[in-house]
Amino acid sequence: MDGVTINWLAVIAATLVGFVLGFIWYGPVFGKAWMAETGMTEEKAKEGNMGKIFGLSTVFQFIMAYCLAMFFGNEVDLQLGAFYGFLTGFGWIFMAIAVNNLYEQKSFKLTLINGGFWTVVLTLMGLILGAWK
Repeated sequence: MDGVTINWLAVIAATLVGFVLGFIWYGPVFGKAWMAETGMTEEKAKEGNMGKIFGLSTVFQFIMAYCLAMFFGNEVDLQLGAFYGFLTGFGWIFMAIAVNNLYEQKSFKLTLINGGFWTVVLTLMGLILGAWK
């Protein structure tokens, strides 16, 4: 991977896209369905250590964005970035979630909610990383 130039601002922007989309996806769009499928309640959600959750989520999403940028190298543009991001999200993440959910006997609806989220996030990450050289 010699010669790969990483645009750190693009990696940071790609990292943050998950938070913005997550707020919408797991809030007004699929929040109630996700809570029903996972058994999460408002009370249980409030018990979570939000500093730990947001802090680790930031680190994990940064690693995802950085790895995607490394895979892209210097040759990926906006369209190819979005396409590769989609393939990463759908082909790897969505399918990994689907396999786990089969064994854990979780609903296909939950698979669609969580797998769909990561497919969209990685598509947007790829778009940002491909467009912002």
